[in-house]
This record gives sequence, C-alpha cells and structure tokens, in this order.
Amino acid sequence: MTIAGYKYGEVPASPVSVQDLELLKKTLLWTEEDDRYLKRAAEVLRDQVEEVLDLWYGYVGSHPHLVHYFTHRQTGEPIGEYLQRVRARFGQWILDLCEKPKDATWLAYQEEIGRRHSDKKNQTDGVESVPFVHFRYMVAFIYPITATIRPFLAKKGHPAEEVEKMHQAWFKAVTLTVVLWCRPYVKEGLF
Repeated sequence: MTIAGYKYGEVPASPVSVQDLELLKKTLLWTEEDDRYLKRAAEVLRDQVEEVLDLWYGYVGSHPHLVHYFTHRQTGEPIGEYLQRVRARFGQWILDLCEKPKDATWLAYQEEIGRRHSDKKNQTDGVESVPFVHFRYMVAFIYPITATIRPFLAKKGHPAEEVEKMHQAWFKAVTLTVVLWCRPYVKEGLF
C-alpha cells in the first residue's frame, strides 16, 4: 500500500537517542508484556482501522477548534484532500504503533511526525493550511485516542484481562509517541 507522504524508514535520524528512548520506556513502566499485547492489539485492530478513523475523524470534525488544523489558512475552509491524506497516514500509524520495533528507525519517524505537526506542517502535502498544531492539543489528544480505542480492543471477544492489558500497552505507546512528537516544540536543550 502506498500512502502519500508516508515513507517509514526514509527520514533523518532523531535527535533523541535510542538510550533516551529506553529511559522514556522505563519511565512509562514499559515491559516485554506490553510489546506482546501491542502486537495482539494490532491483530484485533487491523480490520477495524477504518471504523476507528471514522470515530476519530467524527470527533475532530465535530470540534471547530480541532478541524481548524486542516483548514486553508486564508479561507478557513477544510481542505478535503489534506484530510484524506492525513487519514491514510493516521491509519498506518495505528498499526505501526502496535507492530514496529521501538528502535532508531521508529524513533526517527516519530521525530518526523512531530515536525509535521510543528515546523514542517503542510510541507508533506503541499497545502496552505495553518502553520502548526498548537502544543496543548498534541498533549490533550492522548486521552481521546486512548479512551476511544478500548471498545475496538474488546470487539473480538478476548477476556477482559487481556483487553485491559492491550489497552494499557496502547496507552503507554500513545503517551510515548506524543512525548516524542512534542520534542520539536521544546526549547533546545530542555527536552
């Protein structure tokens, strides 16, 4: 599958080291069990990605302050093609979050995603949208992306204990990625 603007593994290295990544994972109480349950979450979510995206896009679309980040900077109108391209990348992110090893390649792509929300916003898709996503919404989005995934994790009939383990692993992974996405927003030397 080719996704416009999505070239995992073809981005510059992250300024965050793999050692720093490991310390962040320790801070999040990350375990090998989390890796296993993220892989299980990928199996559960794979055929539900479009439904998840429908829910998330409905959420964003129902809040003008969030859909604002997909609007033309002069007209204020949503840019449909931009929304669709980001949607495809967001869908791939769901699976990558669960399946990709958390290594230097993954770390580099998290840096790229962060930059696409900040200093490189609009460049990938060549659009004239607002110039960046405000930092506050990057962090605040952790909750809706975590809370809304649980029903999808429960849909395949796994025992409640397994659903909880998948959900906790997802929560840690989302928190980890958002921390990394926020690096470009942080004053040099403070990250």
